[in-house]
Amino acid sequence: MKFGKEFSSQMVPEWQQAYMDYDFLKTLLKEIIRFKIRTNNAPTRGGAKNHNGGGLNRKMTLYRAFSGLVSTPGRQRRGNPHDVEEGIQLTGTTTTTSGPILVNKTGDRGYETTFLMAAEEGGEYELVFFRRLDDEFNKVNKFYKEKVEEVLKEAAVLNKQMDALIAFRVKVENPEGWGWDERGVEITRLASDIDTSAAAISATTPAGAKSMKVRSQAHMEAIQEGGSSKAGQLEDDEEEEAQAEIVASVSAGASDVNTTRMRAVRPAPLDILDRVTINNTKETPRSTIKRVLQVPKQTELKFSRENLMKVEEKLRNAFIVFYQKLRLLKSYSFLNVLAFSKVLKKYDKITSRDATKPYMKAVDSSYLGSSDEVVRLMERVEATFIKHFANANRSKGMNILRPKAKRERHRLTFSTGFSAGCVFSLIVALVAIIRTRNLLQEEGQKQYMNTMFPLYSFFGFIVLHMIMYAANIYYWRRYKVNYSFIFGFKQGTELGYRQVLLVGFSIGVFALLCVLANLDMEANPKTKDYKTFTELLPLFLLLALFVVLVLPFNFFYRSSRFFFLTCLFHCLAAPLYKVTLPDFFLGDQLTSQVQALRSIEFYICYYGWGDFKHRKNTCNKSSVYNTFLFIVAVIPYASRLLQCMRRLFEEKNPEQGWNGLKYFLTIVAVCLRTAYSIQKGQIAWRVLAAISSAAAAIFSTYWDFIHDWGLLNRTSKNRWLRDKLLVPQKKVYFIAMILNVLLRFAWIQTILDFNFSFMHRQTMVTVVASLEIIRRGIWNFFRLENEHLNNVGKYRAFKSVPLPFNYDEDEDKDD
Repeated sequence: MKFGKEFSSQMVPEWQQAYMDYDFLKTLLKEIIRFKIRTNNAPTRGGAKNHNGGGLNRKMTLYRAFSGLVSTPGRQRRGNPHDVEEGIQLTGTTTTTSGPILVNKTGDRGYETTFLMAAEEGGEYELVFFRRLDDEFNKVNKFYKEKVEEVLKEAAVLNKQMDALIAFRVKVENPEGWGWDERGVEITRLASDIDTSAAAISATTPAGAKSMKVRSQAHMEAIQEGGSSKAGQLEDDEEEEAQAEIVASVSAGASDVNTTRMRAVRPAPLDILDRVTINNTKETPRSTIKRVLQVPKQTELKFSRENLMKVEEKLRNAFIVFYQKLRLLKSYSFLNVLAFSKVLKKYDKITSRDATKPYMKAVDSSYLGSSDEVVRLMERVEATFIKHFANANRSKGMNILRPKAKRERHRLTFSTGFSAGCVFSLIVALVAIIRTRNLLQEEGQKQYMNTMFPLYSFFGFIVLHMIMYAANIYYWRRYKVNYSFIFGFKQGTELGYRQVLLVGFSIGVFALLCVLANLDMEANPKTKDYKTFTELLPLFLLLALFVVLVLPFNFFYRSSRFFFLTCLFHCLAAPLYKVTLPDFFLGDQLTSQVQALRSIEFYICYYGWGDFKHRKNTCNKSSVYNTFLFIVAVIPYASRLLQCMRRLFEEKNPEQGWNGLKYFLTIVAVCLRTAYSIQKGQIAWRVLAAISSAAAAIFSTYWDFIHDWGLLNRTSKNRWLRDKLLVPQKKVYFIAMILNVLLRFAWIQTILDFNFSFMHRQTMVTVVASLEIIRRGIWNFFRLENEHLNNVGKYRAFKSVPLPFNYDEDEDKDD
């Protein structure tokens, strides 16, 4: 794989704009090549001082042949304050000069390159290249420094949290208090443990962080741990072995060195609890009701095993997220330094100059190339996590901190293809049996369409939605939309498109097998009853799906199933839970599955009232059933309306009010359309349904384009779209908008009563519902694309993790 593709594939998606623009720099190099071709001055691919016009002949000298082996008076050893050969002065103002360039470090800590060959023919192209290279270098260096300062502040916070956790553990283990002798011994032991495990991650004050004013500076200095900066030079494969030795050596010798200082400076751990309160961030219906009633929170510390487990779990998750951030920062630094090296080597090859060494010397001496704070923080986090959250089991701790990438298995691909082939074969067999037996022309055809078809259409809706979701995942991955971060999936548990297709096709296989078993429409001539077993097959399949969905055993994607059930419960209890993106995203999916929800209502009526014995549909004659047609259709939209209201009161964002109005209009339109479908022929219901549906569809379409997709921006550089697009073909966005409008207005069929002789009414209802699911699948891609671009614009690659403790001084600082 070429470096450009490898570089792009390893970027943090949300930080993409902060990486070096490798592709643009390559285009500038191509312009230099085109100029040289035009002027017949194409460079050779040989040495850096070849002026023979295009041959490979090179004048060899004894000095050049032995320049790497013999020390000459004109050469200085590397590391000398005035390195003449490399052209860099390491004292005073940093200046790098060698051959074509002179790199200066300006007063505002930016780097500026002076191109010394600008007077040569074509020098202006190279001057443009170096100006853009400086811009990229300064951008990357500044971003990296800002992020390192952020993690240093987070490290200081985690340090205080660890102090409180250890004190909390001591209190739980000894609730009645300790004697002075026992307490002194335990404090010394705890101090030693913290020192050897480097629990105070921000204890070190590296060069870039000395300006940070932390209250407990003396306290943090007392729990420093020495670390080898050479670890930063190791590759990821070698780093784990090296860090094992580092941690072992630190654990062996650190306690002896610093225990005396710990006793003198470190405060007693139990005293910390006097300044700490529990940070209860868990959202429950009870907490929501208390907040509405303005009941004060109970923040006092209760020293119980249960609370200790909760505190440890929160802090454990905080350390995992913090470590992942450090890993990404380390990868960011390594990739950008490598990218600068690659693009400069390309420049040298094209221009036959020698600019790589002096420029890379400046890169290596910059904060990006020389800072080792991230590596040292990683060592301390590993040591702390292994000791306090993995029972000193290094392999267990590292497996949690560095989960292995999920590998696609061949059996998954085979199973998905096999199930897809089975679905196709069963559909062909079903069509062949219907045609050969001429089932569509028999008397039972209408009876079958009114009874069995609504039962099996439910599974069709589910399978179609899963196919659309699998397509979404495929294209999200293709265009690098970080959907797992946006949805908040636990790392390593997110499903790929093959897994989603496997689930969908498996459901389709079982549903089609049941359909084939139900094709026998002949009833018992004496009792007029159908075979009970075959009539119950759809119900058995529905119950089996429900059982698999709620099974607590660790098989068949348990994490994803529980995540779905949690979001579903939050949707049903919408105003009582804080609204997150997965919750309202699932709520939007349910609004496109109204017909599937009505199918569940039909299941209850058909099997509850015994209609399945005679294959009759008497549900439509029941006023209770017709009433629940309204209720079931309104539930998804009412859930989204309540979610919008909750966000309106919490976030004080008026857009949520308008979004709620959209769902209210849709509720009115759905109710009027349902009333018209029950009482056909009444003009008043028809007119009201048409007006309300048109208003809801127009408002919803506007909201889709403007707010959900972020399109139709007249001032954008991409006319009528937005500034940033992930799909390079702009016509895709216009096609999607047209399809969204057409599919939004599919409800017109229910108002105008389109009738086709070859299509049963139930078939038409199913087709319209399927079109809405397809529209939702298209909407999903562009909705998450817009969310991803918002994260990119804010460089938001991590979600905030709630910490278990609040310190009194933090509250005072906030006030």
